[in-house]
Amino acid sequence: MVIAFLGSHGRCWWSNSNTYGKLCLLNSMGQEMSRCKTSIRRGQPNPIYKETFVFQVALFQLSDVTLMISIYNRRSMKRKEMIGWISMGQNSSGEEEQDHWQQMKETKGQQVCRWHILLES
Repeated sequence: MVIAFLGSHGRCWWSNSNTYGKLCLLNSMGQEMSRCKTSIRRGQPNPIYKETFVFQVALFQLSDVTLMISIYNRRSMKRKEMIGWISMGQNSSGEEEQDHWQQMKETKGQQVCRWHILLES
């Protein structure tokens, strides 16, 4: 399964913010199967991420997994703040996310890109 993550948090953060995304694939029991992290976007008030992540998931498992996507603002070396999140798959955070997941399953490996509104943490 290939997922292209293209997102913008839509808020205007100060110009020295450093933001990044975390993607975590969970099984039906909520246990982590795999995780990835985007590169950090430094000093961009409305950062855009266009990165591809590959998760090894059998076709028959796609209905039983959840992909959690969280965007963080890193203010200093160790301090981070979650800006927002969405989830797709078994425990989708909304209809748009569920529709996106269904479309990805139906296209069987082709990229499906959509914008999502992050839920506040």
